Amino acid sequence: MKAVLRRERWVWPLLGILVLWAALVLVTDRFSLYSLSGVAASASFLLLPSLGQMLVMTSGRGHIDLSIPSVVTLSAYLTTTVSGGQNGRLWVAVAVVLAAGLLIGALNALLVLALRIPAMIATLASGYILATATLIVNGHVSGSGSAPMLAGFASGRIGGLPVIAVVALVLAAFCAVLLRVTSWGRKLSAAGQNAEASRLSGIRVARVDASVFIASAVLSAVTGCLLSGYAGGAFLEMGNPFLLQFVGAVVLGGTLIAGGMATTLGTLFGAFLLVMIVTTMQVAGLPPGMQDILQGAVIIGVLIVAMPSGRKSA
Repeated sequence: MKAVLRRERWVWPLLGILVLWAALVLVTDRFSLYSLSGVAASASFLLLPSLGQMLVMTSGRGHIDLSIPSVVTLSAYLTTTVSGGQNGRLWVAVAVVLAAGLLIGALNALLVLALRIPAMIATLASGYILATATLIVNGHVSGSGSAPMLAGFASGRIGGLPVIAVVALVLAAFCAVLLRVTSWGRKLSAAGQNAEASRLSGIRVARVDASVFIASAVLSAVTGCLLSGYAGGAFLEMGNPFLLQFVGAVVLGGTLIAGGMATTLGTLFGAFLLVMIVTTMQVAGLPPGMQDILQGAVIIGVLIVAMPSGRKSA
């Protein structure tokens, strides 16, 4: 049993979810299946960029994308600014957001791969640049709400299940297939385990690395777009509260920080667990600072218990 738990690391966040759900049901009569659907919606907004972070971390060599919060915020502003709160201009806004995601991802890849800047430093620097760009947009463009079509989509439900949750599940399933079935997924895992050996075997490691940075930026841009619809607009530092969670959901789910091993199911459960933790602390009336401390403590605790001593194949 112990060996199974160490191999299938996604079991740990799932157990955490069940424990917290039982605790919430016992301590409050306000928590119901409808409340759980609200948690699912919040977890879905966390899951989308976490999938991109998962791909980046799988590429190995300490790659982590720290520009994600700034991409989310800038994309939310681009969506509301370009659309002007009108359905007729929404598709233009979506196209601009996707183009911005592609451009930012390509820039991050250029900094890391061509200029040899460590990924954490490169993406942190690009994040600062994007945050400044957001400030400029906020200062020179009058704010407007989200387009009704986008707001309806982001906050809509299908049979009681949030639409955004369906979108997140579809993307998670796509990532799982991409990693397990396609040659690209096998190349990514191989490059994450040993980049030099992968190059000698004919894998274009730089191309694989570039693709994960682009995927991360695009998923973050889509998140910002949808989040602006869900929140009814954009505001400064919209993505900042998720900085710890973007990384936490991935490592809680069992993706190896050293690279070469990813679990999409674990990332999904990790995102859900982090939102459940926040919900539990909010119900308990804990202040925001204590919430951050406890989230960090949970992440450290799960890593100590669940992470294997070395690399193991799934």
